[in-house]
Amino acid sequence: MPRYRTRAVSLFLLVAAGCLGQPVAGTEPASANLFGVTKSTEGTPLAGARVVVRNLADGTERVLETDSSGAFAATDLKPGRYELSANKDRLVSPADTRVELAANQSLRRDLTLTLGSEVPVIAATPSKGGFFTRFFQAYADDWKAADPNASTPAPKFRGDPAPVDGPPFPFSIWPYGGSVVIGQPWTQAGPLMTAIWGGPGGDWWKKAGIQIYGWLNAGANVSTSKGGGYANFPEAYAERQGFELDQEVLYIERQPDTVQTDHVDWGFRISALYGLDYRFTTSNGFLSNQLLSKNRENGFDAPMFYFDLYVPQVAQGMDIRVGRYISLPDIEAQLAPNNYTYSHSLTYTFDCYTQLGLNATVKLSDHWMVQAGVSPGCDTMPWTGSAKVTLNACAGYTWTEGRDNIYVCDNSLNDGHYAYNNLQAFYATWYHKYGKDSRWHSATESWYQYEKDTPNINNPAAQSLLINGANGAICNNIQAVTCLAPDYAIVNYHEYQISKHDYFSFRNEFFDDFVGQRTGTKSKFTEHLMGWGHWVGTTVLFRPELRWEHSYDAPAYDNGTRHSQLTFASDVILFF
Repeated sequence: MPRYRTRAVSLFLLVAAGCLGQPVAGTEPASANLFGVTKSTEGTPLAGARVVVRNLADGTERVLETDSSGAFAATDLKPGRYELSANKDRLVSPADTRVELAANQSLRRDLTLTLGSEVPVIAATPSKGGFFTRFFQAYADDWKAADPNASTPAPKFRGDPAPVDGPPFPFSIWPYGGSVVIGQPWTQAGPLMTAIWGGPGGDWWKKAGIQIYGWLNAGANVSTSKGGGYANFPEAYAERQGFELDQEVLYIERQPDTVQTDHVDWGFRISALYGLDYRFTTSNGFLSNQLLSKNRENGFDAPMFYFDLYVPQVAQGMDIRVGRYISLPDIEAQLAPNNYTYSHSLTYTFDCYTQLGLNATVKLSDHWMVQAGVSPGCDTMPWTGSAKVTLNACAGYTWTEGRDNIYVCDNSLNDGHYAYNNLQAFYATWYHKYGKDSRWHSATESWYQYEKDTPNINNPAAQSLLINGANGAICNNIQAVTCLAPDYAIVNYHEYQISKHDYFSFRNEFFDDFVGQRTGTKSKFTEHLMGWGHWVGTTVLFRPELRWEHSYDAPAYDNGTRHSQLTFASDVILFF
């Protein structure tokens, strides 16, 4: 992107030009000028402050430095809408300062910089007492009623403002996988890190930007299926009746600073997961004997271990991710906090979960984002017999000041022949907020998947072709040895924010497992859900839900004896 460093010019000339309605000599007739003074809350001019003037239409930036009087000026700008920001040391300007420049206009806009926070914290970082005193005090502070008169400077960001609040929702920016959200700050701050920051070495942790955090997640359900065990399947993650130890998760993470555009930065994530949900994150060839050979109810996995390299000099920023990461598309994800509801849609349950490879994400503008990558395939390691060179490519387009987003993905492309979860998967997702101040938003996802040459489970000649952990197909031609195994799904969420701590979820979906390769039942399915999310502070989340689903062409529920199932379920997540 074009970047410039200039010295401020005389405010007198620019004011005079504005008063006369004429452009400064030497500029093009259709240009505009923006100038002003940066100062502290006490009114003191701030010399050497960094000022960024960003064109909201094409994303180009003019980077300035204030002079000894705190003045700055950007001349010869194209008419249009601009975002103005400034910082000096730990002082930052107000978030979302935008101006409209007309042709031949000279506009003055002064900026008052206030003290920003180097790291976000739940409350004032406890510094008294031992570690556990600070740890539990962080929870106590988090659960206190918010002071209506308190104000915290909003963190700096690049791009459109967040369309929704997170919390209560699992995200504030429409999500995409395979990368941090370029241009957005990292605002994670849990009780564990709050306690660490307040103790010996706390300043080192803040400067390093490394955080340790996670959550404990358990749930319970009752349903009309009475067969016991996993009789709720193909419902997930509440597939086992009664109480479940779903996922106990630990992250060690550093995120690159993608708001700044000055220097290359880096990050990483190492995750550890234990519980029933390892059954959905398992990758063939990596700790997979727990499930594929021993069918253990609870197990361990590391669903993510990757390195991020952020390069701001490419377009408006590029993130390169190398390692094991969550598959790029989907409204939902394996990790409990990333979802609106406790149980998962069928749409999410039967697609690709993780990939091990390389993925590059490039922010071209506030509207466009593109991605491309390579892996050995879905949920498989490169040293297994199912590994194939697999490509992925995605693109996202955002409009209406961030309230709408279309995200399309070819998530896995290779020869498509039957192997361990060797899905050829094509996705389209649309996020929509109904108005700038609306409490409603929706998320709709549709995909088409297939595997070629899938063994026919009704033909004895095909039995030797089956792979452990990879279903065969119920082929339409009973004599066929193999057949194409396609499936199609579409799911819609409608979300209503009640308050900062509460929201309602409404989910409806259609899923067609044409030859039963994904669910084991050759049938069309529908599923309908109503859910409520309730937060205690920002560290405890309850998600009760009522779900009804139906299998039209064959019984799929209660161990294959019922066409329909009604489930009441809830989980709780405790963050640390």
